[in-house]
Amino acid sequence: MIANAVITQAVALAEKRAQKRGSGVYAGRATVLIERGLYAAKSSNWLVILSGFVEPVLYLMAFGFGIGQLIGDMQDGNGNPVSYAAYIAPALLATSAMNGAIYDATWNVFFKMHFGKIYQVMLSSSLGPLDVALGEIAWALLRGLTYSLGFMAIVVPLGLVTNWWGILAIPAATLIAFAFASLGMAVTSYMKNFQQMNWINFFLLPMFLFSGTFFPVSVYPEWIQMIVKALPLWQGVDLVRSLMLGVLDIGVLWHVLYFVVLIVGGLWFTTTRLRALFMR
Repeated sequence: MIANAVITQAVALAEKRAQKRGSGVYAGRATVLIERGLYAAKSSNWLVILSGFVEPVLYLMAFGFGIGQLIGDMQDGNGNPVSYAAYIAPALLATSAMNGAIYDATWNVFFKMHFGKIYQVMLSSSLGPLDVALGEIAWALLRGLTYSLGFMAIVVPLGLVTNWWGILAIPAATLIAFAFASLGMAVTSYMKNFQQMNWINFFLLPMFLFSGTFFPVSVYPEWIQMIVKALPLWQGVDLVRSLMLGVLDIGVLWHVLYFVVLIVGGLWFTTTRLRALFMR
């Protein structure tokens, strides 16, 4: 009885999907991936999950309140003095959002794609490649958002959010997480082995260190500044820092547009790649 009911429901879904435009790509069931992520998280090693949140907090304590005592005050975009901890906190919030999203959208996706063979099973059902892309990216985004909320819960009591515009740092961090998740999954779909996956860490570390996280990019020669400002983490750092320090200009909108383009491009590449790999 149960088996017949399941088969009947699957057939009904397939027939309903076949009548819709774009049914070969999207079935409107991306939430299934999020539900699966929640079930899987219950059995995960929470120490591994928490490590991505703890790392930026440790940097804040060591650099912001340790080395920051030797450095003294920095300046915001309007020339006003701010503590070193308040200067690096927005950058570490952006980094926290990036960490939460990128690791779920890269290593977890790589395992599911090449070892768990999960996507092959999913795409043989009523799910389409856009469902899988949206679902996995949304799950990675939730992890990035969780890291961001946890980090904000620490910096606000410490007095490192200096104005009410800082509230918008949370949706900004969510946008950053969405972009990195989209980009990370798109890149991972082209990876063949663990050695290639190490290139992701090779790229993330220098981007973290040199994207204005701990010092202004104005210390670099102009040609290096142009390269750094093209990187997604610098865009995120500058966006969150502008909001948390209350230094708002037209550049904030350009940052938002930059991430929207990354999100759309990442979704398109991921969907196209999944369709090419598993729906031949």
